[in-house]
Amino acid sequence: MTDQTLSSSFPRITPEVSSSSHFSPNPINTIEDTGLSALFLQDLALKILYFQGFMTGYKVAEALCLPFTGMVDQLLDALKRDKLVEVKSSQMGLGEGAYLYAITGAGITHAREALDRCQYAGPAPVPLEAYNESVLRQSRGRMFVTSRNMRQIMGDLVFGDEVFHRLGPAVNSGTSIFIYGAPGNGKTSVARAIGNQVLTQTMYIPYAIFVDGQVITMFDSMNHQLAAEDETGPQNRGMKGRKDQRWVKIQRPFIMVGGELTLTGLDLVFNETLKFYEAPFQVKANGGILLIDDFGRQQVRPRDLLNRWIVPLENRIDYLSLHTGRKIEVPFDVLVMFSTNLPPKDLVDEAFLRRLRHKIEITDPDAVHYREIFMRVAAQKGVVFSDEGLNYLLKEWYAKHNRKLRASHPRDLCDQIIDISRYFSIEPVMSREMIDQAASSYFVEL
Repeated sequence: MTDQTLSSSFPRITPEVSSSSHFSPNPINTIEDTGLSALFLQDLALKILYFQGFMTGYKVAEALCLPFTGMVDQLLDALKRDKLVEVKSSQMGLGEGAYLYAITGAGITHAREALDRCQYAGPAPVPLEAYNESVLRQSRGRMFVTSRNMRQIMGDLVFGDEVFHRLGPAVNSGTSIFIYGAPGNGKTSVARAIGNQVLTQTMYIPYAIFVDGQVITMFDSMNHQLAAEDETGPQNRGMKGRKDQRWVKIQRPFIMVGGELTLTGLDLVFNETLKFYEAPFQVKANGGILLIDDFGRQQVRPRDLLNRWIVPLENRIDYLSLHTGRKIEVPFDVLVMFSTNLPPKDLVDEAFLRRLRHKIEITDPDAVHYREIFMRVAAQKGVVFSDEGLNYLLKEWYAKHNRKLRASHPRDLCDQIIDISRYFSIEPVMSREMIDQAASSYFVEL
């Protein structure tokens, strides 16, 4: 199926940023507001009760992330009428939300049938259309850096002006950055600095997405960091008129993948046992950064990996496949960063490199920058810095061995000096003896 066929078969997402500069989930007060059917929500509540056993109405509402009044109470009433759940106890004066509900024998049979179709039993999902709109309204493209704050963003990283002034426009592009250079010069640190400093804003994502009767889990506690909880936290999930609790507030994501990345991992991952999907890395990274670390060392060929990225990088739209055969569109609002130690010419050809918008080489530090890095690292780690010791290190362990300077060496050598000083119970200083012992343990002649 071609891209043109896809465009005509499914509603097209227009990758434009909404004029709204802020997105917050609207309150939901009725089942219709969820965009889901009452039958789907009844099955979801029944599956939760099946796994949990006895639950109060408020606890069911909290598990569904839906208000009890006007929504979950109606779901439970319908299940009671069908004799799928029953009230085991109630406390006078506390309302129906405090009733203790239990699943019946008929409810167990019905729940097992629902579990055969899909074993998802968590917060109610949001429709795909609502998720797509939220991504566009929270577009990462609003955030930008300037020449004034770029050095602050990079923190303690030391580079020449040329690298700084190439990184800034690359970040502002919001598309793709190809970072290459020798190992140990800070490529991954650059990506982490951008992720930690630039993406300080928060955003909302749903716990799960619903499309064509299928559930796609979105929130991932391993890759998503919760933002500070506000007044609409879990303690208020049973209340009507609060914001839609199916959405969770997170820090904008920074997701790093390495050699474990496969082409399969870039599409919807269907669990044959659980019968629901997990969103791929690039969808979880929407609104933030996806770092492909050690590019070229994945289990898939670089050419095949970049072929997978061509349409999303150029059109800002990604196509994902359901096991039913249907393709769905989702926004691709991700700053993709490729980091590699390998020469670009050994990975891809010129045509592919052209599609990667910004290519930035992180070169070896010169002697001036190396000294600055060493001074900063020594101060942070409590090592007494010495220009005499540094000159001795450069002469004896670099010049004589024709060894290249690397930005990571000062950190590692200072760690060696600290280990030695602790062993001998002496002060960590850059003496010749300390340097010789640290360097002889650290450097390996290849």
